[in-house]
Amino acid sequence: MISCRDLSKSFGDHKVLDKISFDVPEGIIVGLLGPSGAGKTTLIKILTGQLGFDEGEVSVMGKDVADLTGTDRDKFGIMMDNFGLYERFTCKENLQVFADVYHISPSKVTEALKSVGLEDAVKTKASDLSKGMRARLLLARALMHDPKIIFLDEPTSGLDPKSMRGIHKIILEKKKAGCTVFLTTHNMDEAAKLCDEVMLLDDGHIVERGGPDELCRKYNKVKKISVCLDDGSREEFIQDNESAAKITELIRDGRIETIHSKEPTLETVFLELTGKQLEEA
Repeated sequence: MISCRDLSKSFGDHKVLDKISFDVPEGIIVGLLGPSGAGKTTLIKILTGQLGFDEGEVSVMGKDVADLTGTDRDKFGIMMDNFGLYERFTCKENLQVFADVYHISPSKVTEALKSVGLEDAVKTKASDLSKGMRARLLLARALMHDPKIIFLDEPTSGLDPKSMRGIHKIILEKKKAGCTVFLTTHNMDEAAKLCDEVMLLDDGHIVERGGPDELCRKYNKVKKISVCLDDGSREEFIQDNESAAKITELIRDGRIETIHSKEPTLETVFLELTGKQLEEA
């Protein structure tokens, strides 16, 4: 569904994307991970035809991005901060404007609002919505025309856990229905929960790519076991014969409440590869 070859983009002397290459097959969720300012939004704008690029080749749905027609782009669903809402319009009116532009049946407006849990906010003005409700309205607008490919730029940034779970549920339902999802985020937990594959972006380069679990196992060089004891304390053991003896003794004494292996997270993998935190402000 998406293919990039040696894609580069600069703003002045600053090279945001430097000869990156990747392919995204149909029907999966791919996450682009990196700190704020890493070039994630720039890449989405290039993939959706909003921004040109300096070098390389980019195709979406089998066509060069420069040759995409309006009909092709009608198959995109896009959720970005710069795609704002009409603040004085109600939720229903906001979607009706979009429906008119895309010649979508008015019945789709009601369906879209219901699908994101905003059926009780039909007459609520956008200016009166909470941040979580705004995010759901933006997502409803991106999905109401049944797109084949969905681009989501930091869709849950700043949301509370409940709102985030609601957005995640909708995204997973669209994947189940056959949509391809290209997601940018700096939230490692979100990527681990949603994505079939992740790409780690740093200084314009994709420094690693693979399934979230696959990457965590790959960089699990020092295998550890975490143990919570009956007094509330927690201990970590490296997997070796000495640790095995100590853990066996703790089990024999009935001291262990919980025990599990401790693999690295996507955050620690990114930190190891780049020396930077994913969740930067």
